[in-house]
Amino acid sequence: MIASRQSVRVLPGLVRGFHASDAVRSAGLGSPAEPATGGPSQVQAAVESLRKRLAQGERARKPDWLKREVPGGAKYTAIKSKLRELKLATVCEEARCPNIGECWGGADGHTATATIMLMGDTCTRGCRFCAVKTSRAPPPLDPDEPAKTAEAVAEWGIDYVVLTSVDRDDLPDMGSAHIAATIRGLKERTGGRLLVEALVPDFQGDHACIDLVAGAGLDVFAHNVETVPRLQRLVRDRRANWEQSVAVLRRAKELGVAVTKTSIMLGCGETADEVTEALRLLRVAGVDVVTLGQYMRPTKRHMAVAEYVTPEAFSAFQKIAEDLGFLYVAAGPMVRSSYRAGEFYLTKHLQNKQ
Repeated sequence: MIASRQSVRVLPGLVRGFHASDAVRSAGLGSPAEPATGGPSQVQAAVESLRKRLAQGERARKPDWLKREVPGGAKYTAIKSKLRELKLATVCEEARCPNIGECWGGADGHTATATIMLMGDTCTRGCRFCAVKTSRAPPPLDPDEPAKTAEAVAEWGIDYVVLTSVDRDDLPDMGSAHIAATIRGLKERTGGRLLVEALVPDFQGDHACIDLVAGAGLDVFAHNVETVPRLQRLVRDRRANWEQSVAVLRRAKELGVAVTKTSIMLGCGETADEVTEALRLLRVAGVDVVTLGQYMRPTKRHMAVAEYVTPEAFSAFQKIAEDLGFLYVAAGPMVRSSYRAGEFYLTKHLQNKQ
């Protein structure tokens, strides 16, 4: 008998979340709850067939812990309407974030928030994990975008905002002045009350660009290393690398930024030891906050998921990171770099004051 989907164990060597019953059913040997029509040799053949399909990039079945409801609700609709009115882009939509309904809708009493994506919706880089559009020559910047962003965020009445952006390697300053102007506009429009996190590009390591953004009055300087050192070339655009990204974060810290932050995706083929070493290197560089989340393939054209990491494994990595001395660690299958960022930041600081 083939066990039901709920009770079957994940076979060693297969992507977590893809079950033996999937292999049997796909080979026509029976449904998950029905007897297989073939013997052990046929079941093994089905498993081997599944291995080959996974090696060719076939998408693994998502575990239950990665499922999300369709977004909706009054807050979600209001934020979406305002963004459309002002023609602002969000990474929530462009990157097809699975948490968009929760973040925009303020689910379960959480603060409703959106991450504004500056400088348009087209990036000059082509990372293998990212769903954002790419082009060597994106449209010109909207000079009114900093003011529009301040208007939208001020109207929402939130306490914390995350700014992110596409890469603009086509511009002389790679968009750093545009980002800095947006930060200053937000602070001025809210009388300094608003906490601003900026998730920025690597600016090709240019100190002048980093200095301009870091000195604009932000509260959190974020830049994502995305994955462990060994997988940089596989996961990211050829112009990005571990050393350059860590140098950007180190530079921001040297300039006196209060909090620096980065994010690592798991499920790209990294080992546990590599994740631990990456976390250690980030702490050595002075990074204060780290988030770890599950990589989820946005389309079949993108890099395949190597593994669905369990919630228990994320908890273990969180403990390792906390022991290394990070100011705050957010780790879980659905965690993204800007996922409920304000709550993570504010909660930690409130705890420190108690």
